[in-house]
Amino acid sequence: MDQVDCVVVGAGVVGLAVARALALQGREVMVLESASAIGTGTSSRNSEVIHAGIYYPPGSLKATLCVQGRQQLYDYCAARGVGHSRCGKLIVATSQAQVAQLQLIIDKAAANGVHDLRLLSRDQAMALEPQLACVAAVHSPSTGIVDSHGLMLALQGDLENAGGMVVLNSPLVAAQCAQTAITLVAKDGTELQARTVVNAAGLLAPALARHFAGLDAGWVPTSYFAKGNYFTLSGRSPFGQLIYPVPEAAGLGVHLSIDLGGQAKFGPDVQWVDSPDDLLVDPARGESFYAEIRKYWPALADGALQAGYAGIRPKLQAPGEAARDFVIQGPAQHGLPGLVNLFGIESPGLTSSLALGEHVARLLS
Repeated sequence: MDQVDCVVVGAGVVGLAVARALALQGREVMVLESASAIGTGTSSRNSEVIHAGIYYPPGSLKATLCVQGRQQLYDYCAARGVGHSRCGKLIVATSQAQVAQLQLIIDKAAANGVHDLRLLSRDQAMALEPQLACVAAVHSPSTGIVDSHGLMLALQGDLENAGGMVVLNSPLVAAQCAQTAITLVAKDGTELQARTVVNAAGLLAPALARHFAGLDAGWVPTSYFAKGNYFTLSGRSPFGQLIYPVPEAAGLGVHLSIDLGGQAKFGPDVQWVDSPDDLLVDPARGESFYAEIRKYWPALADGALQAGYAGIRPKLQAPGEAARDFVIQGPAQHGLPGLVNLFGIESPGLTSSLALGEHVARLLS
């Protein structure tokens, strides 16, 4: 049976960042990816936003790793030539009743170490974005966008330069966890023994962990899938910054984001689904987008939106339940040497990826 020091399961942005961090420690690292390319799941089906760290409960992993990872990500992209833009974001109150929430957002951000937010009047916000309609807004200058695939290619390059490798078309079906090593079983029956295994399989991480013999089932959370549909705008974006409504319970509302080419997209909404493979966008859902978008952009013309793409958020809470933090579960929790499970790594996972990688590497060092 072949043996390797470290195996990371999943070649999304988080798996690649973890693998890179382990390889930079001088460890032998192999990434196993079930698909035929890197980053085909949640990592490539999101808004590609670099979050400032505004919304998350103070002291949570989401808050801590987002704030740390955001600056690391900007520095990394600049050093590696990965496309990105620190374009900024406006969080807009479209009714007087929402204005009080803006100050709460500023206060929560400050508790997370984000001190550059500014409360704007209607006139100040419209001076920045003349097509905007709002009562007041919060400006976040540290929010930006990134070429997520370019980022993943850079992470893969660092990993391979440090002696690691990515193996595609390699779905796992089971593992046997022992005190001295973990034996991984691939779909074709191939077995591989590793001292260290990081389950970074994203949407499928809990399902995979249920097939880890030796891991108590009580450590594996239930998966819930919150689909987010995106609709694109014909023509260039009317805004130079990202525009977000005041947050909703299960997401950040139907916001406007832009890509590095200036194309605008709206979403994601929240549609609870039963399968992580439910990725088709129903064009009829676009009808509800118009009303939400016109609250902050009244000039949106009928017929201007086209069905774009969908992504799935790997939720650990059921519809209506309070949001849960990232779950990073290592030997100190479940008692199995060498095993780390990453559960519920939704937004801000992309922003936090480099910090997540370092965090996991420290757990295993």
